[in-house]
Amino acid sequence: MFDVKYSKPATSLLMILTIGTALIAPMVNITSASAQLFPTQRRSPSSPNNNNDYRSRIIPAGTVLPLEYEQEKILVTEDETVDITLTVAANIRDRNRNTLIPYGTLVVGIIEPAGNGSRFVAEELVFSDGTTQFINASSNIVTRRETVKRGTEAGDILKGAAIGAAAASIISAIFGDVDLPKVLGGAGLGALAGWLLGRESVELVSIDPNNDLDITLQSDLVLP
Repeated sequence: MFDVKYSKPATSLLMILTIGTALIAPMVNITSASAQLFPTQRRSPSSPNNNNDYRSRIIPAGTVLPLEYEQEKILVTEDETVDITLTVAANIRDRNRNTLIPYGTLVVGIIEPAGNGSRFVAEELVFSDGTTQFINASSNIVTRRETVKRGTEAGDILKGAAIGAAAASIISAIFGDVDLPKVLGGAGLGALAGWLLGRESVELVSIDPNNDLDITLQSDLVLP
């Protein structure tokens, strides 16, 4: 179950608080992630603490892990890929209330084009002690758009945003010298100059990271 340590909008909070109900259990219930003994790992009667040392923990494919980010939104172009690090937004526990993934664990991955929008693909967990763990998980595709055009107020668009480097280049080209917030990636304006020529507006993918980027495990996550 999730041991919640943060505040999300009501829909996300309701999902977490009602995680044990039969209606949503097939999607988010991780009670089957309790410690399991692998066939290749046999207990030795002479080994101390063998109940713990010879067990691995599994979070099954299909489990949804809630994530959060320091910025209120992320703006990227529809064909842009950016590196990004999110954090786990709640303690992930098994049915015995053992913590499998602690709140605040880093999730390293990329935002990439997908379908007619963008999605977050997780690649690695980074725990507080520096150890890492491969993870195969991704978010739903985000198709929400935000139009940037001349004559609009730049501050309204940029408020609380992290911006992909390509999107930042477009915004700079449209608004001129503007104070950009956090920029993700390092692509320069040069590669976009021809594409921007003559344009008065552009649509960017607008991601709400605290609601749009929760990830679903695509395969079992085996934790040591």
